[in-house]
Amino acid sequence: MNNTKRIASLFCLILTINLSAQNLPMSPDIWEVNAKGHVFEVFEGKRSLYLFQGRASLKSDVSFRTGIIEYDIFVTDRRGFPGVHFRVEDESNFEDFYIRPHQSGNPDANQYTPVFNGLSGWQLYYGAGYAAPIAYKMNAWNHIKLVIADTDAEVYINDMEKPMLYVPELKRTPRAGTIRLSGGGPSPFHFADLKVTAMENPVIKSERKPVVQTNPNAIQTWSVSNSFPETQVESKYELDEELKSNLTWMALKTESAGYANLARVAVRTGLNNTTFAKVTITSDRKQTKALVYGFSDRAKVYLNGQVLAGGVDMFASRDYRFLGIMGLYDTVYLSLKKGKNELWIAVSENFGGWGIMAAFENMAGIKVD
Repeated sequence: MNNTKRIASLFCLILTINLSAQNLPMSPDIWEVNAKGHVFEVFEGKRSLYLFQGRASLKSDVSFRTGIIEYDIFVTDRRGFPGVHFRVEDESNFEDFYIRPHQSGNPDANQYTPVFNGLSGWQLYYGAGYAAPIAYKMNAWNHIKLVIADTDAEVYINDMEKPMLYVPELKRTPRAGTIRLSGGGPSPFHFADLKVTAMENPVIKSERKPVVQTNPNAIQTWSVSNSFPETQVESKYELDEELKSNLTWMALKTESAGYANLARVAVRTGLNNTTFAKVTITSDRKQTKALVYGFSDRAKVYLNGQVLAGGVDMFASRDYRFLGIMGLYDTVYLSLKKGKNELWIAVSENFGGWGIMAAFENMAGIKVD
């Protein structure tokens, strides 16, 4: 083995054993890039990686759970979603923070989102606690620092004294994983000066706020089916036994805000972009109940096998700035019979979040299982 290979092997061994504080240069020796395009180059005084629509992964086995991740990114006003993945378990499961330079100064100038089974959930996690307005320095390097505790995090951008964003609840189970850079979106961006500091209890300066409590009238647990092609329900006004017999089910508890991220248990592959979420409503009498609900991206609501309502909530489906975020924006009126009633909602995913949420106006005379 020549000296160059010995040095590279020793460096990889050091990274694997001890990531307590490491500067990770933008060099092809330690990064494996899978992208439409990339260049390792000196740019605006920094040794950098110019990354276009792809990912850069560390070649060595890095184990990061809590600590600090810092990097520089050269920001232009081009549309894009460049950022960093952390606690990466595999290609499809990780935590994600990225910026939207083209939305500089707007409430969606950046985003934290978990990724489950390859699906980002930003339409579910948009808003307070997951994104914040900030004006980036344009045509200049911007410094980003993530302080990551077990279940919450802070984000600093340029101002290293005051956090720009406090994330009260990281959505994935805290497990150690690797780190990679992401050049999402239609434009390339330069990354430089990545530094990773692993530590047990990083200091969170923000006041730790209690997690939002779920509406007591919200559906707390859904039974979620395996995924299947949306074409199977496109013209279904009644649910038949043939469709039902091909389904398998998993229980999915709703998260603190009342939504269920279907990607936690359902996998979107190929044409299989649709799943059913169902509950049983036991009513003590014949009555009508108002149910407010939200979904991402398309939904059909069935009660006792009969279709009642449907809707489309996709990104840009109403105007060019419509984000398709999920909330309790729609109401359906359920004509319940005495005894057990089956509520099934077919939810189809395009991109940006696969979710369902629902809450009753009141729970008088009903029980939901």
